[in-house]
Amino acid sequence: MALQIHILDYGDIELETSFLVLGHECGRVRRVPVYGFLITGGEYPIVVDTGYRDNAIMESLGMRGLQYHDNMIENQLARHGLRVGDIRYVLHTHLHIDHAGKDDKFPMNTTVVINRREMEFSVSGIMFPQYPKPDIKHLIDRIYEPEAMRFLDLDITGAEEIIPGVWCERAGAHTEGSMNVIVETAEGLACICGDVIYDFNDQIVNHVYTNNWMEPRVTGNHSESKRAEKGAIKKLLNNYTFLLPIHDRPAKIERQRVVGRLGMSVPGPMTETVPNRPWFPV
Repeated sequence: MALQIHILDYGDIELETSFLVLGHECGRVRRVPVYGFLITGGEYPIVVDTGYRDNAIMESLGMRGLQYHDNMIENQLARHGLRVGDIRYVLHTHLHIDHAGKDDKFPMNTTVVINRREMEFSVSGIMFPQYPKPDIKHLIDRIYEPEAMRFLDLDITGAEEIIPGVWCERAGAHTEGSMNVIVETAEGLACICGDVIYDFNDQIVNHVYTNNWMEPRVTGNHSESKRAEKGAIKKLLNNYTFLLPIHDRPAKIERQRVVGRLGMSVPGPMTETVPNRPWFPV
């Protein structure tokens, strides 16, 4: 059975647009989704990212959480006939407030997989309060339980396999320890790329405030250099057939261009297409 990726809808958040795309529409409030992903068809079911803890915790960043009963991780998994105890691995692209808030819902015999550099970065204070105490403290508690945590050393080892057809690699963008999750699907390689990309239209298709040919726009929320951010986005566009960020719908990529957008699973039918043209500034 081929591997498939299903979107888990954890609700929405409202935030300033310039947080998503550097310098774009400062002061405008925008509502964006918060997704996680369920990988099925392999040796074990895998969840990638678990969303934010609750609506109130988003206020610590000056954002508004819009999470309802249907968005609870238990209910999202139930749509696919699974319970939290059925999940063998939880992988984290990184540990920001909207990515690792529900890990304590999973039993200790579910292994949480993190790039070790991200764990170190989360307690450094550099991007506080994007790493809230309840989430990080739970992960520290997991370190002391047998097999409850697996650390990857992606900056040293390169890619590391989780199960056949699923592996992780260093993202090189957004946070110092961010990682991408690669899934081998029947229609090509899919990359769950966390927050390396926030918004396909404004960063890549129309790449606002950018004149240079095929030059992506960086996000307004990163700890790496702008050159590193641009390079990481270009790497994604060069290497993968499908890209799945956390705050935008998945895209299909051909020749470094976004050619279509997908629905709630990958592979899956394209719900809309994007004209196959060069990137033009607006």
